[in-house]
Amino acid sequence: MAAALALAPPEADAFGQELDHIRADVLAERGAEDARYIRTLITVHRALEVGGRAALAVSLLPPAWLAGTAMLTTAKILENMELGHNILHGQWDWMRDPAIHSTTWEWDFPTPAAAWKHTHNDLHHTWTNVVGRDRDLGYVAMRMSADQPWHPVHLLQPLYGGPLLAPLFEWAIALYDLEPEAVVQGRKSVRAFLGDLAGMARKAARQCTKDYVLFPLLAGPSALPCLLGNLTANVTRNIWAHTVIFCGHFPVGAESFTEDEIEGESRGEWYVRQALGSANIDGGPVLHILTGNLSHQIEHHLFPDLPSNRYAEIAPRVRKLCEKYGIPYTTGPLPRQYASTWARIWRMAIP
Repeated sequence: MAAALALAPPEADAFGQELDHIRADVLAERGAEDARYIRTLITVHRALEVGGRAALAVSLLPPAWLAGTAMLTTAKILENMELGHNILHGQWDWMRDPAIHSTTWEWDFPTPAAAWKHTHNDLHHTWTNVVGRDRDLGYVAMRMSADQPWHPVHLLQPLYGGPLLAPLFEWAIALYDLEPEAVVQGRKSVRAFLGDLAGMARKAARQCTKDYVLFPLLAGPSALPCLLGNLTANVTRNIWAHTVIFCGHFPVGAESFTEDEIEGESRGEWYVRQALGSANIDGGPVLHILTGNLSHQIEHHLFPDLPSNRYAEIAPRVRKLCEKYGIPYTTGPLPRQYASTWARIWRMAIP
């Protein structure tokens, strides 16, 4: 058991109450500046996508291909990380804008928004890093905790968990969100699975048609370089998302938990677990935006529905609270967090 999980209930409750005060402060201040932030990001994203697609339409010219691919890649990263992920968390529902709302936003990703919200918002954020409850702990296929049973296939996880998974991350998440293992275990009906599969297939078909058929055809003589530019943008976005997400929960220092350890968990103890099970990435404003502010993974897991642009502001207060209560606050620059994550992947691959 992590030492911080052994906090006496009154201490855990006090920790939670102080975090609730931070949350209340943000809610009280939330307003026009936050709305301006998200609308600006949406405008920047759309401008980058339009510019990228326009450049790729004439991408027989190498400078146009480089510029178009770079713009489209950046647009897809922004849409996936800072827009899609955070809007689907309900961070901007308070604006009551139907165009920027968790119930209406459909992101540039093969998995339908509703399926992702179930596996991510409902399951992962409730049971963060709890073995047997959080499917994101290794994404079913990887062993990321000594409390998970070891199987011979785990010897290969340094291969399939990175070089194979990262470029195809969007497709792996789409399949993962179908919860196929739940059908085998009897927790999900075949009918429900087939319905979800049909929904994912329709969404995936639209994604593939857009990036690999429609826009290349519109590019005429530049069809092939346009297709390659779209493919490069998607693969780069996938590798970046994989890197950020893995560094947020799997580096050394991010704890995992057993179901026994969280039995009868209070609100304050839930806060403690979120802080212990997450890890931050140090960096500047550009890095934070490109990660969807998941570089503040600790703050995100404590307050998943607060506007992401507020995480950098409250991070020093959260860190000071963690130090006050003796709760480790795991953070570091991206190269160190990435190396630490892979050290854990290799270590857990061996029984």
